[in-house]
Amino acid sequence: MPLHPPARPSRRRLRLAATTTAAALALLAPALPASAVGTATPPRPTPAAAALPTLVTAPTPPAVPAPPHHTGSDRTTLDRNALDREALDRTLRNLHDVGMYGAYSAVRDGDASWQGASGVADVRTGRPTTPQLQHRIGSITKTFTATAVLQLAGKGRIDLDAPIGRYLPGLVPGARGQAITVRMLLNHTSGIADYGYAIWQKPEDLERQRFHRWDPRELARLGLAATPTGKPGETHHYANTNYVIAGLLLHKVTGQTPERYITDHVIHRAGLQNTYFPTSPWIAGPHSKMYEGLNGEFDPPRDFSVHDMSWAGTAGSLVSTMDDLNHFFRALLTGKLLGPAELREMQTTVPTESPRLRYGLGIFSLDATCGRFWGHNGLVSGAATDSLSSPDGRRQVSLGTNLVRYYGIKADGTEILGPIDDAKAMHIGQALCGTPSKGTEG
Repeated sequence: MPLHPPARPSRRRLRLAATTTAAALALLAPALPASAVGTATPPRPTPAAAALPTLVTAPTPPAVPAPPHHTGSDRTTLDRNALDREALDRTLRNLHDVGMYGAYSAVRDGDASWQGASGVADVRTGRPTTPQLQHRIGSITKTFTATAVLQLAGKGRIDLDAPIGRYLPGLVPGARGQAITVRMLLNHTSGIADYGYAIWQKPEDLERQRFHRWDPRELARLGLAATPTGKPGETHHYANTNYVIAGLLLHKVTGQTPERYITDHVIHRAGLQNTYFPTSPWIAGPHSKMYEGLNGEFDPPRDFSVHDMSWAGTAGSLVSTMDDLNHFFRALLTGKLLGPAELREMQTTVPTESPRLRYGLGIFSLDATCGRFWGHNGLVSGAATDSLSSPDGRRQVSLGTNLVRYYGIKADGTEILGPIDDAKAMHIGQALCGTPSKGTEG
């Protein structure tokens, strides 16, 4: 019998969820204006447009326990013997029990590892999830793209502080092209807006564009045509346009498609076996269906596992597994993909709206009671992913879930949080910090 989306929690439960998961794993979707394609100044969104997702929303810190104060240190204080397999199993099962359709997780602690899955990959047939399912990882793609750019910077082929207009004068011409640097693209301080306002104007657009093939130059121009979010270098404003332009930069400098270059120099170099850019709307290997609730617009949630991801490109189109993600971040943080100077550049951060999260070049740092962790998260239609690692790459968690935007939105446009978000927080907290594994009651 098909599962149904989780019931909306009562106001009392919502208040409890907001206080017990101050930075819960909700990947909040900002309102999208209902504007004409290419309009420079999008008007105020209609209610239907406000429910639409951007490609991958700005990182929201996973709800691992927050430290009492920011230490500024990369030291991780976690007990290295804290890999509690029973608790990991229990917290992942609880995530399904409180309403998530399906989840899969991989955790590492030094040489010890654990993988688990809970729930179903297909609500119609009841097919169960398994730990090695392939999954659309969304904006974690940005870490791969930034790694490729930094590799070329290490070879002297890209200057991080050079204006993007030096490399792509036809795309970003004039004074703006001279003011925005490569570094500003990678840390989202360019002031360039996201192109989501133009490609999704009503919920039906998600269905209508399932098989539409987007040209990255078109996406970049849509973002550049919108009103800037700030002056270049001024503040962090997350926009997928930045990483579409970074992909075009890779193409210009290498003469290869960015997908080919990233595959050869990042994915293969890291030894990943199940990570790839899809070449069709279909995922090539075993995978879950991926259910999009669109904050109540789709009831019941619709499967978007078949979707042309050219609208994400080098900002968010990769497919991977949770185990591959752990291998990738361990290789990255231990210097197997970047030289010491380039890794320092990647980990040079700027502040974001969250005091616990700072953004580097395609990676963010997150402070918890048990130390600092590095990683990224991702959200695409029907799929959410979080991947976090200790600075030495020893302690890691990657978690994928197959139902997104499930509780609806509040009057201020932010997503309602509830027991699913609590349960995600409990599992990630258990994986990283060995925190007590009490889940939210269903």
